[in-house]
Amino acid sequence: SMILAGVLLKLGAYGFLRLVLPLYPQQAHDYAGILALLAVAAIVFGAFASWGQSDFKRLVAYSSVNHMGFVVLGIAAAAYARGTMSAGDAVIALNGAVLQMFNHGLSAAGMFLLVGVIYERTHTRDLKAYGGLFPLAPIYGGILIFTAMSSLGLPGLNGFVSEFMVVRGAWPIFTAYTAVAMLGLLITGIYILKSVRQVLHGPLNEAWKGHALEINGREILAIAPLMVLMLVIGVWPAWIVGVINATVTRLFG
Repeated sequence: SMILAGVLLKLGAYGFLRLVLPLYPQQAHDYAGILALLAVAAIVFGAFASWGQSDFKRLVAYSSVNHMGFVVLGIAAAAYARGTMSAGDAVIALNGAVLQMFNHGLSAAGMFLLVGVIYERTHTRDLKAYGGLFPLAPIYGGILIFTAMSSLGLPGLNGFVSEFMVVRGAWPIFTAYTAVAMLGLLITGIYILKSVRQVLHGPLNEAWKGHALEINGREILAIAPLMVLMLVIGVWPAWIVGVINATVTRLFG
């Protein structure tokens, strides 16, 4: 699941960037509105689908649909505005889309790892079966909150930078679609906080008393590089945005 969400899920967007936009710019422009509509549908319905899940892994999986919708929205804005007066906004949106691909790989891989950690110890992914685990696994709880806030797009972490760039770039081009996408951001906050509350807070499920639920050193070592990148990109995104922008500028050239 970590490889699927972190790497393979991006191949479709990569195909748009490397093949569709350079080889078929007119066709991409013609269908950009439909692509933007599909992107907004993914953002909104993906968020609602995550909200309705009681399975921890399914919640994270549907959140990928929600987050990748911002990638598609940025690509659609770039396809529509390429060669127009809004080309500057399109470059911002496309930079945000590419950065969102990378950022989603970090947060989704981290969340899937954390789902696997708790499943390996409890043998269930039912959110209703957890509850009050923070005192039993405080390190795991802290890492889960940090990674969930990255997925949420909290300012200061990586998810905020890319989603803000997509919204900033797409707003002048697809104002109505982008406004509707904001509903998806609201629901994202709801389902992220819901999952954290159900796993870590509330009354302790007596079934887990005496169980060793804490994350171990090997698992911390696996997720630590992801967390470092989440923080570094959140507070200092210029180093990676510069690399992305050089490629995006050539693409638009």
